[in-house]
Amino acid sequence: MIRSHLLIVDDDEKLRRLLDQYLTRSGFVVTEAENPHEAEELLKLFSFDAIVMDVMMPFQNGVEYTHVLRQKGLKTPILMLTAMGDTLSRISGLEAGADDYLCKPFDPKELVLRLNNLLKHRLSPLQNVNFGPFTYAHSTLMKGKKRLDLTTSEQDLLSALIASMNQPVSREELARQTKTRSLRSIDVQIKRLRHKIEQDVKHPYWIHTVRGKGYKLVSS
Repeated sequence: MIRSHLLIVDDDEKLRRLLDQYLTRSGFVVTEAENPHEAEELLKLFSFDAIVMDVMMPFQNGVEYTHVLRQKGLKTPILMLTAMGDTLSRISGLEAGADDYLCKPFDPKELVLRLNNLLKHRLSPLQNVNFGPFTYAHSTLMKGKKRLDLTTSEQDLLSALIASMNQPVSREELARQTKTRSLRSIDVQIKRLRHKIEQDVKHPYWIHTVRGKGYKLVSS
């Protein structure tokens, strides 16, 4: 069986070692980086299946580095570890491109569960669904001949919207289907998805906000 390869980016050596040991026993291959600079060098050498990213690091924090990685087009799922439990901190990470977050202290079993959720592409891939100039198949979104890069969370959200095409889906239902814990996180992910498919995000054509009901993806 092929084991998933994880990159842990955290300046806390003790925590890195503990995570390495636990995740290795849980069936993962683990590589460690003390900071974003080390992570950059490792990303040149390996193709990772997921990244576990700490927020509080000197020189460049995890939110800033996640944004840099997404700007470069990296699609690898990123799970962010943060000691800051406030909503604004979590939203900043999601807006930067993180797929999930976990607040310290945490149960390592929950970390494994969340990583497995990210790695298995939680929703089944859809077959050749078309809306307007877009085609979505096997978790890949195309606009004509151009592929649009989506994170794992964005793939799951789009799959949920497509499954109820032209019908409003509540934020609660989207959160349930995508296994997202926060309704505010759904709003953030919708915003990110709109930036990738809409010509005018202030007046979206494809993803509508339906007052009191949620969001709706239209077919044409």
